[in-house]
Formats: sequence, C-alpha cells, structure tokens
Amino acid sequence: MTQRERQVLQLIEADPLISQQDIAKRLGITRSSVAVHISNLTKKGCIAGRGYVLRSGSYAVVVGGVNVDIGGRSFAPLVASDSNPGTVSVSLGGVGRNIAHNLALLGTQVHLLSAYGDDVHGERVAASCSELGIDLSHALRVAGGTTSTYLYLTDEQGEMVLAVSDMEICKKITPAYLAAQLPLLQNAQVVVADTNLPEESLQYLAENCTAPLFVDPVSTVKAKKLAPILGSIHTLKPNRLEAELLSGVEIHSHADLARAADVLMARGVHRLFVSLGADGVYAAMGDRRVMLPNLPGTMVNTTGCGDAFMAALVWAYLEGMDLEHTALAGLAAGAIAMESPETIHPAMSASAVERRMQQGKTVHSFFSQKGNEAYEHE
Repeated sequence: MTQRERQVLQLIEADPLISQQDIAKRLGITRSSVAVHISNLTKKGCIAGRGYVLRSGSYAVVVGGVNVDIGGRSFAPLVASDSNPGTVSVSLGGVGRNIAHNLALLGTQVHLLSAYGDDVHGERVAASCSELGIDLSHALRVAGGTTSTYLYLTDEQGEMVLAVSDMEICKKITPAYLAAQLPLLQNAQVVVADTNLPEESLQYLAENCTAPLFVDPVSTVKAKKLAPILGSIHTLKPNRLEAELLSGVEIHSHADLARAADVLMARGVHRLFVSLGADGVYAAMGDRRVMLPNLPGTMVNTTGCGDAFMAALVWAYLEGMDLEHTALAGLAAGAIAMESPETIHPAMSASAVERRMQQGKTVHSFFSQKGNEAYEHE
C-alpha cells in the first residue's frame, strides 16, 4: 500500500460515505487520481462495495522507542580522536517507530505505543505517523518531555561503528500505561516489543498479552531484560552476540548455532531468527532449522536493516508464511533497506519484498532441512 493510498483509506475509515471529490479536495489531488487509488484499494481487498465497506483486517501493535536519529558517515576510514570529513543526516528513528514505519509501508495496519516529548521533534514524530498511517492515538505525549535522540556513526562503507542513545523518556512506558491500553493489545494479531522498554513493562507484556509476542533485543546491554520472559516470547530476533548472551552458548560455528537455538527453544521461545550480519540468518522453530545467506544488494547504509527484518517477520506471519519463507522475507526486507541512505527505504513495500524473495529463491534453489553446512565466526 502506498502512502497516498493509506491517506485515502484513512479518510474513508473516518467517513465511509465520503465522496471522491471531497477526498480529492482534502488531499489536494484530482478526483480522477482518487478514483485510481480507490480502485487499487479495492483490488487489494482494503475496501469493497458501495459506501466503501471497510475490511476489518488484522492489526499489529508495536510497543517501543521513538526518537530522532542523527547519523554521521565518514568519507574515508575513520581516524580515532580526530575530526573526520563526511556527511551528517537527521531523521526519525527508534526501533519501535522504525518497525512500525516499515510495517505501514508493507501495508499492515499498525498502532504504535510509545512515549515522546511535546518538543519540536515530537511534533515531527506525530506528523510523520499521521502521514504514514501509523496510529499514534494511544501513545503517550509527555508534557515538558524531550523526545529521545539516537546518535550513530558509520564508516565509509556504511557499517555502524558506534552509537549513543538518550532514551530516558521510554521509562514513561510503564505497566500502568500499558494496562490502560490492554484492550488494544488483546485484540491485536501480533504485539511487537523492543527492549528500550523498562524491564517491568516487558514483564507486563509477557504476562498479559494473549497475542503472539515478537521481541527485538536491540543490544546486548538491553537484551538481559529478556532472560526472565523467554518462555512468553513467540518470535525472538537476536544477533549473534545477543543470542550468545541469552543462551549462554558461545557461537563460532553452525553446531554452536544449533546448540544456542536448542537452549532458547527449551526455555520457551517458539521461533528464533538469529541475524548473522554478512553471513545471513539462522532460523529455528520446533525441530526445524534453516540457515540462509543474505540476498544480493548494494550496501549503502545498514542502520535500519534489523528493523526492516523484524517488520518483515511480522508481515510474513500475518501472511501465513512458513519458517523458510519468513526468513527469506526478512532477508529481502533487509536487502531493500540497506540500499537507501535513509534508515527506512521509501521504496519498501509488500510487492518489493515479494519480488526480492523471488530473486532469493533463485539464489537459494533449495531450503536445507538441517540448515547450512558451514558457519565459522572468528
């Protein structure tokens, strides 16, 4: 679903009997353009019949951080303790917001539960979510609060070298706040959380969410919060270091990956997708294990790849895909994401992911029943 189609759909949701001319006037486009968008929405099953009968489709709830990303990329190899010529960009970010953004681009109805300030950055967050069709109506806007800020630095290849985050406002996402949103959470088809939340809030979600809980560990420091609630997690997406920390298994080989997966599954994780960076992904569910290499693409910026991967896992789950195709969807979304200098690739869409998945099936002509033969990490 395009951003314009989502804007048209929002107006129809607010007034199912709205005329095409009124939609055109509200959006500043022609009536004929509105007709095309409505035709596309009908073909996609979002609306049907006279009066624009709305599809009561599924929705996801993302609970996590919203912040402003300030990124620097060096033109040449970084020199420590010195000023490095390069470029600096400012954009909206936050693991939770990025996942929600990608989900919206993938055509998933999404609600974002978060906390943000009433400062200029908070206004930008609200305006962006409105434009994208992300429902921010249940989020907490903190009077006098400062919207979180994430500062990162990449090398000349676009690989992140280090980052500093100021996310104190996330402490406002308390169990009491989440309890007030429980009806929204309970009626979701998927709940996605990141570990920028306070530990007690993650515990609340684990104990009270009836929907499948997808979790992004975010970092090794924050991943520690997940140890007590692994048994409540449906889908976990750690990187290698986070998987080591949560499983207690050092990962240097494919056999180590299998052992780490066994430990995490024994502790109650239903599905596992271990991101291995340049080496692809290792996925596990039940007795099934599969390892897939990355899909080809031009690396420009890897900062938002993990968030795109997680969004694709949610999208694939809602589409009813199996383990292998879900892993492939994540890789496809990650490959698309890395080709943009922006944290979120504006060309991300369900059709783009599906096309990249088809290319991936050519690259991966088979899915291994027991995973790939070799993974060595120094």
